[in-house]
Amino acid sequence: MDTQQASAKRGTDAPALLPPVDIVEDQNGITVKADLPGVSRENLSISVDGETLTVEGAVALGESQKMEAVYAEVRVARYRRSFVLGRDLDTERIDAAMKNGVLTLRVPKREQAKPRRIPVKAA
Repeated sequence: MDTQQASAKRGTDAPALLPPVDIVEDQNGITVKADLPGVSRENLSISVDGETLTVEGAVALGESQKMEAVYAEVRVARYRRSFVLGRDLDTERIDAAMKNGVLTLRVPKREQAKPRRIPVKAA
């Protein structure tokens, strides 16, 4: 079997799974929570290119390289999702945490974009 057939058989040429996400906005920024079951911190990649945030993760299925699946319903072993961020978000200060297969990203707003109160002086 050639390498193209082997890679197709393992599902690496198949499109990536889209992880389900929740996005919540508050006055200080947005929080993105993505379900990535089976993805470890070591197999997770988060990148920002311009205004595009991309999350990619490889699933560790625990298969031995010497074994070949006779039947497998899960053929795709990776997740990938991209988001276009607004210009009012500060992509330099993104915070990421992973716990129990859930990735939490916090993207704060730029200081200029945050609502502020303007005091009124007596004339």
